[in-house]
Amino acid sequence: MTILGLHHITLVCSDTQRTIDFYTRILGLRLVKLTVNFDDPGAYHLYFGNQTGQPGSAITFFEWKKAARGHPGIGGTHHLALQVPERSTLLRWKRRLTDLGLRVTGPYHRHYFESIYFNDPDGVILEIATYGPGWTIDEPADELGQHLILPPQEKVVRNRDEAAISADTWPEPVAKIESDMALQHGLHHITAISSDIQRTQAFYSDLLGMRRVKMTTNFDDPTSAHWYWGVDQGRPGTIVTYFERDPLKEQPVRMGSGQTHHFALAVKDDETQLAWREKLVRAGLNVTPVRDRIYFKSIYTHDPDGHIVELATVGPGFMVDETERELGTHLMLPPWLEANRSAIKATLQPVSLPEESYAA
Repeated sequence: MTILGLHHITLVCSDTQRTIDFYTRILGLRLVKLTVNFDDPGAYHLYFGNQTGQPGSAITFFEWKKAARGHPGIGGTHHLALQVPERSTLLRWKRRLTDLGLRVTGPYHRHYFESIYFNDPDGVILEIATYGPGWTIDEPADELGQHLILPPQEKVVRNRDEAAISADTWPEPVAKIESDMALQHGLHHITAISSDIQRTQAFYSDLLGMRRVKMTTNFDDPTSAHWYWGVDQGRPGTIVTYFERDPLKEQPVRMGSGQTHHFALAVKDDETQLAWREKLVRAGLNVTPVRDRIYFKSIYTHDPDGHIVELATVGPGFMVDETERELGTHLMLPPWLEANRSAIKATLQPVSLPEESYAA
């Protein structure tokens, strides 16, 4: 009974069409499912990912049209990161996004990877991070996460040289997303905010059985602990990280557009999920009954600071009601809502869908 890695992250957007355009045309992800929030069918639920929306590649959005802009804080997510193989790919992404008018910061040397940051139209903090050099750059594989390791001073200093960082980009325009740039490898990590890193450790390691792969401090705030948990040796796509912030200085998350509603960790199947539910209940956590999300089944609980954490099955997947070619091309509803299709469609703003799959 193990956590397999990241499954998806679900955020809040204020404009479905704008979100579709950004994540498909700008980032090149595929819209793999156009549906509604099963708990609020008057609002869209969008799923983006790689060609088939495999677990670990999925970024999903609830549309809250009237929601005010949210703000990160304790009990919320700070940012999400997508993965690319190497530095040259990262620089091409920086050049592409900058030429399209986005403000991009980085590349920064995070010791274990390099990354750039930018925002989506609702203010979601997005990171693109390289695979390596990885966690064993400063600890043996069998000792990962056992020692407090401070960021190397030379990389801290380098990260403060804003002029050099700003000038570090690809020398030529990047007119299209080449196949080796495609964001097909999914999420690299998700970073959330904790008020007590030891309580967070108890949740992820002691309860969920994830491996702590690194204890360090925030590159941008050396007074803040930054710990990483993952699967096996912390391969990209399995990693959850937390900044520890002082609750007397940091406000709770303000939910709204641009913020994370929840994120999900992947479990093997229905039987495993039920075993996890029993374990979480025995540990004294509030856990929902199993929810049928058609493309997977879900249970929901909270981390110690109140962030919603979901455990979702890897299957049956997004092709349960559309072929691979058709993914994201029709409004799909669960069987129990089909009788209300006309009424539901009448409440939704029509959207223009991509004419082709943008996923390479």
